[in-house]
Amino acid sequence: MLHIPDPSTVASPGMQVSAFRVLVVCTGNLYRSPLAECLLRQRLLETRQVIRLSSAGTRAVPGTPMPTTAASFLRERGAAPSGTNSRRLTKELVDDSDLVLGAATEHREAAVRLSPVRALARAFTLCEFARLVRAEDAAGVGDPAARFVSLVRGAAARRGAASAHPGDDDIDDPLGAPPQEMRECLALIEDVVDRIAAAVRTG
Repeated sequence: MLHIPDPSTVASPGMQVSAFRVLVVCTGNLYRSPLAECLLRQRLLETRQVIRLSSAGTRAVPGTPMPTTAASFLRERGAAPSGTNSRRLTKELVDDSDLVLGAATEHREAAVRLSPVRALARAFTLCEFARLVRAEDAAGVGDPAARFVSLVRGAAARRGAASAHPGDDDIDDPLGAPPQEMRECLALIEDVVDRIAAAVRTG
């Protein structure tokens, strides 16, 4: 079990956190969640010793490799698609995460159902978290893992005041979609990841 302050705690500028674990969740763990995992890892490469990225799927078939389309999209952006064979979401994975990012509302809710106490304040959709995260919530905090603690705390506090229309925070499953829709979905994930990574990197 983890090792860091609760997100309700304000991170002080000198606070050091040993590690911060982010879990991204979709349905099959084939497109949306592994793509976000790999892109976020690339964007935060300099923090890889303290920020750990992983992904899972609510209905994943364990061991299924990432489809060629998603892998090619990653390679075009200089990101490595290795180590992304699918795995099933479990309570243990949620319990061992400091932030759970679902591709859609159903994935956030699945994490909360598995571990209500652990996930309630730490589970968001990708789009929701990107919409709520503010770099100023971690102003002056240099340690990247400690910054993430403050960013999650700030986003959770802001959630009740910031509204979105139902479904606006969901990223649709591109499985079986025409090529153009597939590329649009992957590009949306990239944009959301960039917004999250920018908040983490801004010291």
